[in-house]
Formats: sequence, structure tokens, C-alpha cells
Amino acid sequence: MNSDPVAPVTPRLTALSHGGGCGCKIAPGVLSDILKKNAPLLPRPQALLVGNESSDDAAVYLLNPEQALIATTDFFMPIVDDPFDFGRIAATNAISDIYAMGGTPIMALALVGMPIGTIPLETIADILRGGETICAQAGIPIAGGHSIDSVEAIYGLVAMGLAHPSHIRRNDSAQIGDVIVLGKPLGVGIQSAALKSDALDAAGYARMIAHTTQLNTPGKSLAQLPGVHALTDVTGFGLLGHLLEVCRGSGLRAEVHFADVPLIEGVAELASSGHTTGASRRNWAGYGAEVALAADLPPLAQTLLTDPQTSGGLLVACSPEQVGEVLRIFRNEGFAQAAVIGILKPGTPGIDVRA
Repeated sequence: MNSDPVAPVTPRLTALSHGGGCGCKIAPGVLSDILKKNAPLLPRPQALLVGNESSDDAAVYLLNPEQALIATTDFFMPIVDDPFDFGRIAATNAISDIYAMGGTPIMALALVGMPIGTIPLETIADILRGGETICAQAGIPIAGGHSIDSVEAIYGLVAMGLAHPSHIRRNDSAQIGDVIVLGKPLGVGIQSAALKSDALDAAGYARMIAHTTQLNTPGKSLAQLPGVHALTDVTGFGLLGHLLEVCRGSGLRAEVHFADVPLIEGVAELASSGHTTGASRRNWAGYGAEVALAADLPPLAQTLLTDPQTSGGLLVACSPEQVGEVLRIFRNEGFAQAAVIGILKPGTPGIDVRA
């Protein structure tokens, strides 16, 4: 009789989380209700250039006439099972908010919650190494952080950056006639759903990792263009959710042409096979009343446009005269699928989606 002890089975990282990546975000409607119940206890400091008034990507504090400090944080549960890739995705996603404000990252702090005793210490080390790798690519140190023993695996960063105050780009400053440009294709949430069901092949996984670990470095150069009026990035609320934040803050209505929205290769087929997320449905429940979908849209348009993106692309509102330069900057920095997807016009804040 063989009395050798049975080696413990290491669970998949995604099996330890009730949601993955930015799909873990609290639903937009619920979050809005929570925030409405909390009034500020202190007067707003004059030096606070950007706070929570417009649901922007980061807070911005004026240090002096030449420098503004950008501060943000982002963390979530695993969207993939490979620990190194999970760390890279989480770090890329957190640093994106600095670029989305037009800044240059300068430093990060790690936020770590891990189920000690459930996953090997080597797995945790690989997650941290993945985050450090992305920070090194961004040219910043991880200067500290905080860790806890958690039921679910959680990893992310506090990220800080600097920008000239005149180069800060908010999400609520778009203008009538601005063209809408999207920097990365959609579909990460659908890919993650397929991955959990073992339906994402090696090529699809490689595409997923390539997009989610691509730093949104064009943000700094885009913010220096006078014709770029608003910037944000597309994450857990999907393209429609983050574009709605631009519309509400700017008092404008967007017209989006679905045929022009770039998709990650293979995503439409995965969605057609039923690989969608609960977060997509929660997103639509939270803001669908503000979106008008044309009758001739493909059946999956709503699912794709509300798909929660993890480490998604920059969303740019710029003057028509600046579009060529915006696309040139994207192309030069490796964002081959950046595309014009619509326009901003007068009207009740919301979005009209055309075929």
C-alpha cells in the first residue's frame, strides 16, 4: 500500500475570485447611490484641481505653478490564472490613470491581499514580480505598500505622477464637435469569461495579454496637444459607461458608430458563443436608460459596448483638426487599432449608438 502523502492541489487564481479584473467594480448605479449618501466633511482645498466631482481617473493637487501631483489607486482580483501575468495586468491598469490625466508616473506603492496558506508563496512572489516588471517598463519604482491575509487574491497599486498644470486633461471638458478616438480595441471581459470556461485558445490568450499589459503611454503626448480637450480610459464600466462620464461632465451628447469601434480579434465569436460577463449586464442596468441603441445594430452590440475592460484604452475627445496628430501619436507608440468612433454634439447628456 502506498502511504506517500498526496500533494496539495493549487487552485486556479480565477477560481478564488468572485469576479476578475475591472469587472470587480461596484456596479455604476450602486456606486452612485453610495456616494450620494456621503457629504464632504471639509471645504475643498483651492489647490485640489481635480477631486471626485466628475468621476475622473485620478485626483490632482497643485504643488506649484509648474507641477501638479496626480494620485490614483486601482486593485482587483485575478483576471487570469498565470500569477506573473496577473501582476502585470494589475500594474498596467493602475498606472493607466496617470497617463489618462496627461501625466508622467513617478512612483508606486503595492496593495497586496493574498490567501496565505491557500496559494503557494511562490505564486504570490510571481504576482509581485509581474507588477514590478511593468513598473520598471514605466520607469518607476515600487517604493513600498501594504499587505494583508485575504480570502481572495487582490493586487494593485497606488500610483503617483506629475504634469504641468496646463497639461492636465479631465474627463469633463469635451467641446461641441469634438471627435471621439478610442486607443485600444474592446473585448477583454469577454475573453476573461471564455478563459474561465477553458474556451480561450493560446492565440486568444496571447492577444488578451498583449492588450492588457500595453501601457497607455500616449496620454502624456496627447495632453500636450491644444486640440485634445478631454481624456479618460475605458475600464470596468465599459466603453459606454466611461463615455457617459465624459458626456455628463461636459453637458454633451455622443454619437457612436458601432461599425467603427475596434474589437479584439475573435471576441465577437466568443460573445456569440455565450461568453459574456455579469458585469456587462450590471453596467447596462446602471446606465442603459441614457443610451439609445439603433434598431439595426447587431444583436451583440450592447454586450460589446458594455463589456468591462481591464487595462483598456484611452478615450480621447479632440477637435477635428487634431485627429490626424492624435492618431499619429497612437500609431507611433504601438496602438495600431486606435480609431475614430464618433462625435460629440449638443443635446441631453447621453449616447446615441448607430450601426
